[in-house]
Order: sequence, then structure tokens, then C-alpha cells
Amino acid sequence: MALTDMVVKGAKPKDKSYKLSDAGGLYLYVTLAGGKLWRLAYRFNGKQKTLALGAYPAITLLEARAKRDEAKKVLANSLDPSDLNKAAKAERLDIKSNTFKLWAEKWLAHWQVDKSPRHVDIISRRLETNILTVLGGMPITEITAVNVVSVMRGIAARGALDVAKSAYQTISQIFRHAIANDTSGHVTRNPTRDIKPSDIIQSRPVVNQARVDIKELPALLRAINTSETRAATRIAIKLMALTFVRTSELIEAKWCEIDLEGKQWRIPAERMKMKSPHIVPLATQAIELLTTLKNITSYSEFLFPHQHHATKSMSNNTILQALKRMGYGGRMTGHGFRGVASTALHEQAYDHNHIELQLAHAPRNVVSAAYNHALYIPQRTVMMQHWADYLDSIEAGAKVILLHTQAA
Repeated sequence: MALTDMVVKGAKPKDKSYKLSDAGGLYLYVTLAGGKLWRLAYRFNGKQKTLALGAYPAITLLEARAKRDEAKKVLANSLDPSDLNKAAKAERLDIKSNTFKLWAEKWLAHWQVDKSPRHVDIISRRLETNILTVLGGMPITEITAVNVVSVMRGIAARGALDVAKSAYQTISQIFRHAIANDTSGHVTRNPTRDIKPSDIIQSRPVVNQARVDIKELPALLRAINTSETRAATRIAIKLMALTFVRTSELIEAKWCEIDLEGKQWRIPAERMKMKSPHIVPLATQAIELLTTLKNITSYSEFLFPHQHHATKSMSNNTILQALKRMGYGGRMTGHGFRGVASTALHEQAYDHNHIELQLAHAPRNVVSAAYNHALYIPQRTVMMQHWADYLDSIEAGAKVILLHTQAA
């Protein structure tokens, strides 16, 4: 007789395991411990076989019968339902092991090839600390926009809004990499596409890097020269004033980039924000500083090695602290020299394109990147020497007036 819900529910354990038959090979297997397991007895290729359909009460009598009927359909197509069941289990296990951390590691190995070691270290630490602690163990196919929002809100709650936005970008890149490279076809969509950082994080007012006015520059230059900070740090600040490169580009500079005879500093693409090489024409004053510096730090590959670790570069905080000790804390940063130079050179009618290219602001693309960095070298060389002469003159007491007339 066919089973009923009441019979199934009332089945009690006995002194040995036993079966309660339903119909079509379906039966309930009651264990010594009282467990109730649905089983299907069937024959395939002349062999008697058993298919597990789940446990009661998680699987009801009605659901067990539906599973039996599905298995019968498979048998009707000359296929073994046990094989399909094993394949389904294997697929479920594969999905569970297909974690976000697995794809994060694959993405990082792919992404870091052309990046600077310092940048890779920053992104790796942020990935480990901010993202993998939340998403790492999750199957990548089960991550939703809600999970991404949770990561971002957690970071933003610490006030690290830029880091939260960066986390969003990193998660998106990992999903894109997984979709493009998952041969199983399980990863099919990127949940970051459902949201934008602005949906979660409020924008905050842009705060420009602190910098002195051009009229205050003479006093600052004299303060640098009379400062009691160590010589290498003083030279670093002076070179920032003469070259107006970004702070990271200066403190990570290597001697192999400097051509003292050719009076050029060639910064490789991987160290530039724009990811294309950059040429800095070196004025006579910059060459003199670099010649002095070489006698101080030639033991390291870096122009400005860390004070206690020759294999590492100077910290950005070193320059900030030196300026603070000179009385310019909160008033001037290393980056501030870029703004001062840009404002002054534009006011003196130097060509906008020459200034922007020297600041490494000029737009670049894959096709033109190899050529842009070498544009206007003669004009930029003249401009940089005029700028250095101008700094010397105002430091010595000359009035803050127009730079030398630009050569035609």
C-alpha cells in the first residue's frame, strides 16, 4: 500500500533498520537511531541500484514522490539517475570552493604585472584587510550587491571614503576577471553593476593641497636653506621646488633614472600616475643638488633612501615633518610646490601645453603615450632653467616679479 503522511510521521525506530514501501520503487528507510531516509530502488543495465532522495522531514512524502518521478524520466532516456546525482553534487562542491578569495588571488597576479611594488603592496593590504575579511570565504557566485554595500559601508564608517571607493573598484575588477576567465561558466554577472559608490558614500568637499602664496615663497626657500634637518631631506624639498614632480615620484626616484650629463630625469611609466614615461629637464641648480646628493646616498639605488633601511625609499611623512619644523605645518606640502609653480608659470604667460606636460597632466592614450613625454623638450628645458633662476633670485632678495621673457 502507498504511504501516507501519518504513517511516515509515526514511523518509530525498532531493534533493527527497516523499510516502508510506497510505490514505484520509493521507500522510507528507518534507521536504528530513528532517522528517516527516502530511497528509490531501480534497475539500470540489468543491475539493482539505489538512489538517495534526501531525509524526512526536510523532504516530504510529496517531494520524495516528485523526485522519484524525475528519476523515472531520466531512466526512460536510458540514463542512470545516480550518475546525474553525483554530477550535481560535484557541481555544488565546485561552486562552494569557487570562492571570491580564489579569484581575488588570480586577479592580483594578473593585475600587478606592470604596477610598481609600492602600489601593489598598498592594494594587496587593502584587499586583505578590507575586502577578503568579509567576502573572501564566500562562493563568488553567491555574492550580491548587498554584500558589496556591506564592505563599503564598513570602510566608510571609519571615515576612509577614498578607500571605500577603491574597494568598490577592486571588487568590480575581480568580478570582471572571473567572468572573463571562469571556464566552468558559473560566474556570469558582476554585482557592482547594480550600484554606484555615490549611492552609498556622500561626496565631501575637495580640499586642495596646502601651499603658500607665491609671495611667501622667498621666505620658505630661505627657511629650507637654514633648516637643521638632514641634508638629504633639504635636497629633496629643494628638488620638489625645482622640478615640481609628485611627492611619490620624487621619494621613489632611483639613480638609474638620472642623466647628469644629459641634464634629464627620465621617470619610467610604471611610477607615473598617467602610466607613461615622463622627462624632467634638469636646471643647472638641480644638477648641482643631485651631484651633492650622490656623495650622500650613492650606497642605495634610491636617491632618497629610508634613514634606517637602504632598500626602501624615504617616507612622504619625512618631507611633511621637515616643513612642519620650519613652521609651515598645515601651510605647505611637498605637493604644494606643483601648485605654486603652475600658478606662477601660467601668470607669466608660459605656454599652457608646456606647463601641463611638465606637470604630467597632459592627456595621453595608448597610441600617443610613447611620444607625448618627449614633446616640447627644448621649450620645457628653457622654462625649467628660467624657473630655477627665478627661485634663486627671489630667495636672494629680488622682488617677486615676472619670470624672464620666454624664448620665442
